[in-house]
Amino acid sequence: MAHPAAPEARPLRVGVIGVGIMGSNHARVLSALPEAELVAVADPDHAQAERVAQFLGCDAVPDHHALLALGLDAVVVAAPTHLHHSVALDVIAAGSSVLVEKPIASTADEGREIVAAAKARGVTLMVGHVERFNPAVRAVKEAIKGEQLLSVAITRVGPFPPRMSNVGVVIDLAVHDIDLIRWLTDSDIVEVQPQTSAAIAEREDIALLQFRTASGVLAHINTNWLTPFKARTVHVATARKYVIGDLITRQVTEHFDYRPDGSYSTRHMPVAYAEPLRSELQNFLSAVRSGQTPEVTGEQGVASIDIAMSCLPGHGAAAASRQSRANG
Repeated sequence: MAHPAAPEARPLRVGVIGVGIMGSNHARVLSALPEAELVAVADPDHAQAERVAQFLGCDAVPDHHALLALGLDAVVVAAPTHLHHSVALDVIAAGSSVLVEKPIASTADEGREIVAAAKARGVTLMVGHVERFNPAVRAVKEAIKGEQLLSVAITRVGPFPPRMSNVGVVIDLAVHDIDLIRWLTDSDIVEVQPQTSAAIAEREDIALLQFRTASGVLAHINTNWLTPFKARTVHVATARKYVIGDLITRQVTEHFDYRPDGSYSTRHMPVAYAEPLRSELQNFLSAVRSGQTPEVTGEQGVASIDIAMSCLPGHGAAAASRQSRANG
């Protein structure tokens, strides 16, 4: 039951698997999009599924098998990461297109199996790296277009999230920024120098990660769960300018026109208002309907989890050398 290009005359029938914090947000946005009909949500926590369904005016079902039996054009998988592989494969086998929340799977090999299955079945696969759709990130990308990039530094810190149980900061947070580094530089990461520590948690709660891209750009990620407030910033140095983006306040500033006396010019870049998740889901639905490639491909999702895993103790930096196979 493949749906490569659903008819223009009707909204796409969609469902959400897993309605925790992120899944509930997906359901909320989908319920308000004219191009989508939110048919149902699925979650083993029946009370939570019913709460979301009643609020949004859709059905609640106990599991993804019951959801897929409803015959959907597209499905969002927002279940815990360790379930992404098995659930996504079931969605694809049912002929529905799928957006899998980041990371695409627990391992790069599982991610590759999802990519291969989607290609074989002829359905759209997108990975939910929502930060790509942050208007501030887009403004940074626009500001550095055509520039000779030298370095990228990203800070993503905040307090410990009680919901996390089976992953540390690298998979929960840094995977966003690994994707952003590859996207901002239009290049693969080929060298990884990670430093991680489990200061107060069972898994790593501090990570200082350094990278080099195939194009020669040096990149750095500073992430932790030890900061009492959230901070999300991107700094990009080019041969002619220095661009700073605050991903929370969505302010982007570029410094340029350096002079011998040490002075320089500064300007604030225009940043459009848009909810990143809405933009992401609209891109996904458009790709499902048109058959075009979505903005964040399965291959790109695999590349990001591959690099992230290589930053973890015991996995080694050798995984970085595999990125040529996952060039997205």
